[in-house]
Amino acid sequence: MEQRLRKIFSDMIVYKDLKNSNFFSALSLPSFMRDWLLRRFEDTDGKFDTDELSDFVRRFIPKKDEWKAIKSRIVMDNERVKLLAKISIEIDVASGAASFSLPDFGLSASETMIDESIWQLYKDELVNGSEVWGMIELGYRPPDYDTRAKVTGKIRLLKFKNFCPYKINLDFYKDARKNFSFEEWLEILLGAMDYNAAGYTREEEKLTMLTRLLPFVEKRLNLIELAPKGTGKSYVFGRVSRFGWLSSGGVMSRAKMFYDMQKRQEGLVAYNDFVTLDEVQTISFRDTDEMRGALKGYLENGVYTVGNHSNNAEAGVILCGNISKSVMDMDGAENMFDELPPVFHESALIERFHGFIKGWNIPRMNDDMKICGWALNCEYFCSILHELREDISYRAIVDQLVKVPEKADTRDTAAVKRIATAYLKLLFPDVRRVEDVDREKFQRHCLERACQMRATIRHQLALLDVEYAGKEIPKFEVI
Repeated sequence: MEQRLRKIFSDMIVYKDLKNSNFFSALSLPSFMRDWLLRRFEDTDGKFDTDELSDFVRRFIPKKDEWKAIKSRIVMDNERVKLLAKISIEIDVASGAASFSLPDFGLSASETMIDESIWQLYKDELVNGSEVWGMIELGYRPPDYDTRAKVTGKIRLLKFKNFCPYKINLDFYKDARKNFSFEEWLEILLGAMDYNAAGYTREEEKLTMLTRLLPFVEKRLNLIELAPKGTGKSYVFGRVSRFGWLSSGGVMSRAKMFYDMQKRQEGLVAYNDFVTLDEVQTISFRDTDEMRGALKGYLENGVYTVGNHSNNAEAGVILCGNISKSVMDMDGAENMFDELPPVFHESALIERFHGFIKGWNIPRMNDDMKICGWALNCEYFCSILHELREDISYRAIVDQLVKVPEKADTRDTAAVKRIATAYLKLLFPDVRRVEDVDREKFQRHCLERACQMRATIRHQLALLDVEYAGKEIPKFEVI
């Protein structure tokens, strides 16, 4: 299978050795950036020169605390500096000028400029998303106080090279799936996430782990996961994809999540495929009622309104938290939300989450579960999942396949179909029409799992609110 994987995906494959090597863990790089480096420096045997790679990281991937020194080189020493960073473009309507910010380093758009000639060279790539990863070259335009306009100093963008210079070919990816069995495809997906399929003892463990990818591939899929410590929640949601956001503990406000009226700036849901509130038990909300109201509106239809500002977004919202062994042993039979912040103690809000991931079905991380071999690189893989979000053909197939029972609750139907669609994209991306679907496999691996995830939400609603008692999820079937 590994030989077929290398032959079919060719340049999109890298050799990952996370079991035996601590080299990359010491660099503290996200998986997509690590695999970008591996793709750049590995030879055909998967080997690379550690000194060469380390020198590249040292020169072009600075840490946040090194920014002041870099800024000094640009401004005080008038150096041209290259670095690999995330850049966000701002366009001033009044002046017609373009500027940029570097979110990871705190450089704001008010301190920068983009010359018209540079803008014309790179504009198509720079505006391809709210934030774009790339190799950038910076310089300085000094102030000129002798002129009547009194020109202030600005950091200039001189060059830009996209982090992902190739075009994603979804048709190629879909067709490639046909070359592998279901079991092999699970192994490939886990490898792309940095996990070794051989380290799992049961198929259920593998599929539960892969369920974490559903919000990567389907718009506005809202999930809750409670799991024991050490099962990799933070790793998957925070380090695998560059299109998501992980917020761990601390304070979360409506302004940060949705819209900041003072700054007139959109929040996290506007710029990401998913927003994960990790260690949700430790997150505090500045105004519980305000946040609950904003969440209910957004989770329902993707629209948020703050003051006179209204907008829509496509990010899924994921709640992640730890669970005690006593509650875990009850397999969801007890109220699992007692320890969550008060904002999530309302049934009307919980009902708007589509499904529940039973994280206790995922074993605690051990070295045997770390990938050691050839695998899809994360940078390519997360780009594929991001592009699949736009493909509506899978939902059309699910609508034709799934028989909705009479008087089925609208939210149950929407949740089951959304989750089943995400599973179909992830596990069987090669299907193009209803006739391509293996109904037995769709029933077992997509629809039944979607129903189980929704049924857990339903059961918890009954424990939170007597109004939901006795209201079980209806029986959805494959036509």
